[in-house]
Amino acid sequence: MRQGLQSALRVLRRSPHRPEPSVPPPDLPPARVRWVPGRGEMFVREQEGPAGALPVLLLHGWTVSADINWFSVYGALAGRHPVIAIDHRGHGRGIRAEEPFSLEACADDAAALLEVLGVRQVIVAGYSMGGAVALLLWQRHRELVGGAVLGGTASEWRATPRQRLTWRSLEVFEFALQLGTGDGLVQRYLHYAVGRSPEVADLRAWVGGELKRGYPRDIAEAGRDLARFDARSFVGAIDVPCCVVVTERDRLVRPREQWALAEALGAPVVTVDADHDAPLVRPERFGSAVRQAVETVARAAPSAAQSVESFPTSKRSW
Repeated sequence: MRQGLQSALRVLRRSPHRPEPSVPPPDLPPARVRWVPGRGEMFVREQEGPAGALPVLLLHGWTVSADINWFSVYGALAGRHPVIAIDHRGHGRGIRAEEPFSLEACADDAAALLEVLGVRQVIVAGYSMGGAVALLLWQRHRELVGGAVLGGTASEWRATPRQRLTWRSLEVFEFALQLGTGDGLVQRYLHYAVGRSPEVADLRAWVGGELKRGYPRDIAEAGRDLARFDARSFVGAIDVPCCVVVTERDRLVRPREQWALAEALGAPVVTVDADHDAPLVRPERFGSAVRQAVETVARAAPSAAQSVESFPTSKRSW
C-alpha cells in the first residue's frame, strides 16, 4: 500500500514548469457531433474503410480521450476497416450528463450511437476502462458485437488485495480532481510521460489540452465504478471471436490478470512490451498490436457485408 500511495503523492508534488511546444496534433480522422436521441450530443470520429469490412468501434480508457488512446491506431487501421471512435461521457468531449457516471451508461451510449449511424455490427476494441465497457456492450447489446479486442484490461478490477490497494491509492487522484487541481496533475503527468518517451515530446501541448477536457466529477466517479466492475459471471459465455492485447509491463492492470481474461475467453493474445500508458508513450508498438488483434478477430468473424446500412465506405482498392 505504501508504494501505491507514494506513487500517487509523487504526482502531486511540484515539478518545474516547462514551456509547451507549439505543434499541430497528429493526423486524426474527421470528427462531428452526432445527436443521439435520449442521450444528447456525442463527439465521434469516423474513418472510412473498404466495403464489406466490419467497422471497428474504439472505446478509450479512464481519464483520457479517444484521440489520446487511439491516435496511433487510426493510421494502423486505415484502409482495413471503417473506424468509429467516441469520447465516453465525462471524458474529452463526451456527454455531460446530470446522472452519475456508470460503465453501463457508456455501453448504452455506444449502442445508441451505432443505431444512429445505421451500423448493425462492429468489432469492439476497448482499452483499460474501455475494455470493461466493451464487455458490457456484449452483455447488454450482444447483437451489435461481431468480435472484440480487449487491451490492458481484466474481467474484474478489485478482487485481490493488491488491486484494492492500487485503487485506494488512486483515491488521492480522485480527491485532487474534485479539489480542482487537475491542471497541475496534467502537467506533472506530461513531465513524467515525455521524460520516458521523447518520441512524443512534440505532442505534449496537444495531450495536455486533451486531458483537460475531462469533467472531474465524472472522471472521479468513473474510477470508483471501474473499481467495482466484475464481469466474471458472464465473460465465459461470450460467443464471438476475441483477441486480448496484453501490456507486458503493466503496473496498473497486472499482465497475469490480462492473461486470465484471455484464458476465460479462450482468446489468442498479442503482447506489447510496455506499461499501461502504451497508447501514449509507445504509440507505434501499440498501434501495430491493435491492428494485429483486429485482423485476428476479423478473420474469425462472420461476413460483414450486411453489417452497415449508412456508414461511409471507401471505394479505393488497398
